[in-house]
Amino acid sequence: MNPAKLLSRLGPQWLPFADAATRELPMRRLARLGLFQISVGLTLALLAGTLNRVMIVEMMIAALLVAVFLMVPMLTAPIRAVLGHKSDHHRSAFGWRRVPYLWFGTFLQFVGLALIPFALILLNGQAEYGPNARLVGLIGGGLAFVIVGVGAHAVQTAGLALATDLAPEAARPRVVSFLYVNFLIGLLIGGLGYSVLLREFSNLALVQVVKSSALLVLLLNVIALWKQEAIDPERAQDRTPPPPFREAWRNLIAQPGARRLLYAVGFGSAGFAMQDVLLEPYGGQILGMGVAATSMLTAISAVGALLAFGIAARMLPRGLPVLLLASLGLVSGTFAFALVVVAPTISQPSLLYGGAFLIGFGGGLFTVGTLNAAMQLDSTVGGGLAVGAWGAVYASCGGLAVGLGGALRDLTLRLWDGTGAAVLSGDAAGYMLVYHLEILVLFVAMGGIGPLALRWENRSSARQSRQPLGLAELPG
Repeated sequence: MNPAKLLSRLGPQWLPFADAATRELPMRRLARLGLFQISVGLTLALLAGTLNRVMIVEMMIAALLVAVFLMVPMLTAPIRAVLGHKSDHHRSAFGWRRVPYLWFGTFLQFVGLALIPFALILLNGQAEYGPNARLVGLIGGGLAFVIVGVGAHAVQTAGLALATDLAPEAARPRVVSFLYVNFLIGLLIGGLGYSVLLREFSNLALVQVVKSSALLVLLLNVIALWKQEAIDPERAQDRTPPPPFREAWRNLIAQPGARRLLYAVGFGSAGFAMQDVLLEPYGGQILGMGVAATSMLTAISAVGALLAFGIAARMLPRGLPVLLLASLGLVSGTFAFALVVVAPTISQPSLLYGGAFLIGFGGGLFTVGTLNAAMQLDSTVGGGLAVGAWGAVYASCGGLAVGLGGALRDLTLRLWDGTGAAVLSGDAAGYMLVYHLEILVLFVAMGGIGPLALRWENRSSARQSRQPLGLAELPG
């Protein structure tokens, strides 16, 4: 049997995102485009996972300094909106708009990753590196994390905008879901790979792993962008001055519901992200779970996110409103944190596992729903600006929430007098405050997105097709 026909028969039934492929964007090209998301996932796994542990445990760097380093890439997220706008109107000799920004972001990722290990070694403060080694390491480390953060934001913004350019209107929900699954795959591969490679830690091993990651990121992104954007001589000769960013931003915000959507994205992102650094310590400290048991929480959350992306890929092309999907994600999130709060009162770790699953599931629905809503804004403002604005709000609010969650937990632990039931001890009180606050923030996000979900409509002349066009419709 013809392999293409066999794949077309198996894909829609057994592959969650097989129908993301279209005539305009076949699966081979789409899979290659998804490599940029894998590279960003690898980068995030290295920064927020492996280096987080290495800096605190092996290198004995202060946890506050580590938190600052990890927040820096997230707090550079507002640059996404500017980069998206610039890529919408970029002028180049070949008529490219997205490729220069993908390459620019790739270069920054490579440079930043190459600098990080040396900065961390200097942060050890060992005498043989000189009296000012720690100060140089502090400055260099902060600068390296900023460079990596800006690079990752540029790659994601330009890559998603390019996907918006290439994918037909009806296929965009499935394409977005497919690309975010690639991001999760990058996180998974990075987490597993780095844990194996750094099992026997040394400064030399750290340098080799991070520099190898820099080369891998460079390779993946070059493969991802190769021949994706067509040369356009007419665009290259266009000398029309682009609108100023401020004017483009005003036009974006003037779109019906755009301002409310971005507010909801910010609150929703903060509501899901506040627990990012607390869930595993909560399981170990309050429920007495072992390291292996708490490590499962991240994997279970990832499974929930993958299931959410699969559902989104199936249901959105069939006419499910994008903001209704996002609202269902917020509802799932409130149930998730309710389970997390109740778990220690009846000493049931299984409830914590259920909460972790629903956190991933709800966050996945919310992410896909709101990103698709941003991509449906009036095309006259530029797809890059809309995607960049979504990414800027989502990542910056999430980053601030991570820091706020950790700070509230520590502050409550210091102020709590320790009286009351065991479940309300000083250790538990800080976590409980954060989880109850997350429920409140998610309710605020629902209040913002609920009215939009009832009347949101596509911002283009073409409506979402209710019949999927994918591998099954390609010629055999």
